[in-house]
Amino acid sequence: MIFPYLIHILILIGIYLILAVSLNLSLGYAGLLSLGHVALFGIGAYTSALLNINGVPFVFSFLLAGLLAGFFGFLLAFATGKLKGDYYALASLGFAFVVYSLLLNLTEITRGPLGIPGISKPQIFGWAIKDNFSYLIFLALVCFVSIFLINKIVNSGFGKLLGAMRDDETGLRILGKDTKKLKYKTMFVSGFFAGISGSLFAHYIGFIDPNTFYISELVLILTIVILGGIASLKGSITATFVVIVLSELMRFLPLPSAIIGPGRQIVYAIVLIIILMFRPRGLLGRIDLE
Repeated sequence: MIFPYLIHILILIGIYLILAVSLNLSLGYAGLLSLGHVALFGIGAYTSALLNINGVPFVFSFLLAGLLAGFFGFLLAFATGKLKGDYYALASLGFAFVVYSLLLNLTEITRGPLGIPGISKPQIFGWAIKDNFSYLIFLALVCFVSIFLINKIVNSGFGKLLGAMRDDETGLRILGKDTKKLKYKTMFVSGFFAGISGSLFAHYIGFIDPNTFYISELVLILTIVILGGIASLKGSITATFVVIVLSELMRFLPLPSAIIGPGRQIVYAIVLIIILMFRPRGLLGRIDLE
């Protein structure tokens, strides 16, 4: 019994690891405090689920989920191009609420609050993933490729420009760099990986509804990124293991199930407050969250 449960936890860690690293790309490395990341996660999940249910092969629905989420990330950056700091954060949070509202009310497409059941496991070029262990192997491969690519990005010349934009956007613009294009590219890439993590989530759980991509999920993602440290991929990886395992351990507390869910949100909030007060850089972060 313990082995299947461990596989389940490792799968959740893998999914949220991709999601957290993609958020750290925009928040930590580019300095874009995007609170709409959970919406991109949801767009990827719904895109992949709806396409797959309507007969589109998983490989195409998986890639299209990433591309569509990336496109919406680009649109978010484009629409909020003149906003910075807290104003950008509020605008991106508004975007998250708009997407949630659309998922809830476009019942002819998304089935609204009823959600989408019966999402099948992936089938990749004839290889049918029928059990969780096979899914874990596939997910581990996607995680490795995702982290490898994002690490290449942040250590490239483009990544150095993102750091410069985060630290002094005005100075970078004086040097002749187009910071708007940097933001567009960053949000597209960040959204792409958020979208594929949403696709992986949908095909693993087998059921999604709008509440899966609401504010509580955003708190979880932010907790992981801030606990691990801003602009630290190693920190995001470490914090994903810590937070997911901690949330799962709460299942074993002698408390009613109705209390466990809200209790998790309280724990996440307490962790965020403690980190922001006493260790603003997180566990392995290199900069402070301003």
